[in-house]
Formats: sequence, structure tokens, C-alpha cells
Amino acid sequence: MSIQSKNAIDLLLSESFKEIAVTKPIEKITIKEITDKAGVIRPTFYNHFQDKYELLEWIVQTELIDPMDPMIDQGQLKEAVVNALTLMSKEKEFYVKAVRLEGQNSFKEILVQKVTELILKKLDSRKIQEKITYPWLTARRTAEFFASTFCYAVIQWVEDGMRVPIDDVVGVFVFLAVNSPVDMIEMLE
Repeated sequence: MSIQSKNAIDLLLSESFKEIAVTKPIEKITIKEITDKAGVIRPTFYNHFQDKYELLEWIVQTELIDPMDPMIDQGQLKEAVVNALTLMSKEKEFYVKAVRLEGQNSFKEILVQKVTELILKKLDSRKIQEKITYPWLTARRTAEFFASTFCYAVIQWVEDGMRVPIDDVVGVFVFLAVNSPVDMIEMLE
């Protein structure tokens, strides 16, 4: 199977999954429902994904994370975040349902993992160890801290129905990124 036809099947399965997720909780969606809607047989699904959670992980990676990567490399962090949030808002019903998925393989867990991996790709572990005098503060812990904080805000935004304009959400990210809690306390005095 060519890469192009594999990607076409992946997209077909993801679109089928997202359409079903709008009307049914993700934890109750079956592989048969996904394949029936996509017009493929069950073995086709398993040739591409282990389960629906791996499919959800693929959606997060290809739709949200992969487009951010080159933008961040070009110094366009704000634009990368705007792009991801805009995509989420265009598929609002799906992402609102996805955020409700709890437990192991939750959307939150997947998002934090994928954002952590993206940040780790951008951090130079050796330079962190050279420049930061706290051995406990590793590249992984740094990435997990920022990913958890970022993803918490994204999840809150989605749970709130994405009512806050994207530019305002990004403005909050930037404000929190450049101001410590101490700075904020001093501002409010």
C-alpha cells in the first residue's frame, strides 16, 4: 500500500470517527461503527490503528501538533497556537465531545503527551543541563510543565464552549508565559 493510499484510509477513518463522536460518546463507539461509516472492512481499521484511542491520538498528532512544528521552527509560536485553536473551533462539536473522554487514553492525556513531545523536540537537553543549575529540572520535566499548563488552558477553553475569542485565549497564554505569579501579585498590589 502506498503512503498516499494509507493516508487516504487514515483520513477516511478519522472523518468517520469524528462524525460518530459528535452524536455518541467516544467510549461507546465501536470499530464496526467506524468502519461501516467509512465503507471499509474491520481488518482495514486494524491495518492502520490498534484501537479507537490510537486513532484519536493520530487525529491530535496530524491535525493539531504536526502543523505547529514548522511554524514554531520559524519563530511563529503565537501563529501556531492560533492555527491549532482555529482548527479545534472549526470542529467544535468533535473536540467538545473528545474533551469529555476521561480515564486512560483521555483526550487530555493524549494532548499533554503530544504537546510534551513537541516541546521536547524543540529543547536542547544538554543546554538545559548547562544553563540551569537545578539537576532535577530536566528537559522532560520542563516540557511536561509547559505542556500541562498549556493543555489545561486549552481544555478549560473547550469545556467552556470555546466562547472566548481565540486571540484572547492566545493573549492569556502569552501573558502567563511572560509573567510569573510573583509579577502578577506585584501588579495587583
